[in-house]
Amino acid sequence: MRAVIFSWEYPPRIVGRLAEYVSTLAKQLAQNKVETYVVTYHDFMTGEIKEPSGVTTFRVTNPVRTHIGVLTWVLTLNEEVERATANIYYKTNQHIDLIDVCDWHFIPAAVTLKNALNIPFIYSVESIEDQRSPNPNSSFNMAIKSIEWLGFFEARGVNAKSESIRTEIIKIYKVPPEKIKMIDPNNPSWVKEKIEHYKAIVGGHGIDES
Repeated sequence: MRAVIFSWEYPPRIVGRLAEYVSTLAKQLAQNKVETYVVTYHDFMTGEIKEPSGVTTFRVTNPVRTHIGVLTWVLTLNEEVERATANIYYKTNQHIDLIDVCDWHFIPAAVTLKNALNIPFIYSVESIEDQRSPNPNSSFNMAIKSIEWLGFFEARGVNAKSESIRTEIIKIYKVPPEKIKMIDPNNPSWVKEKIEHYKAIVGGHGIDES
C-alpha cells in the first residue's frame, strides 16, 4: 500500500500535539510495510527528504508571503500541497492508494486530488471548530466550518480520536455514524486500527499481512 499523510505541522515544526501524532503514525506505517509519504508545511525547509525511518517527507512553503488571516494562508498553501502530491502520484506510476488528511487545513487539496486523480481520502479529526472557538458561528469561523463540512462529505472515511469528538461530528455535521471510526491514539493498538481502516477504505488491497 502507498499512503500520503497531509499535516500542517510535522517535526521539526511542532505547534501542538498533531506533529507528534503524525510522526508516530508515519514511522509505524513504514515499519508495517506501508509506503508512506508526508506532505507538510515549513517556512524555509522545502523539498523531498527520505528519512531513516523509511518515510518520505515533502515540505512545502507558501508562495504568498503576506496574509490577513489563516484562511487565505491555508487556501494559498493548498495549491503547493496539491503540486507536491501530484509529483508523488506521477513519480509512483500514478499509484496512491489513499490520502490521510490530519485536521481541516488541507481538506481543499484532498478534495481536488480526489476528483482530479481519483485518490480516496480519510479525514482524521484532531478537533472541530466548535471546540476550538468561543464563537463558532461568526462569519470567519463558519468559513472554516464549511471546509470541515466539505471534508466530512467528500471523505471516504472519518477517524475521530475520541468518542466525544465522534459524538460532536454526528451532532453538528450530521455525518452518518457508520462513516466514522473512533481510533484513540492513547490506545496501544491505534496504529494497527489505522492500518485496518486503510485496508477497509481501499478494499483490502495492498496491505502486507505478514
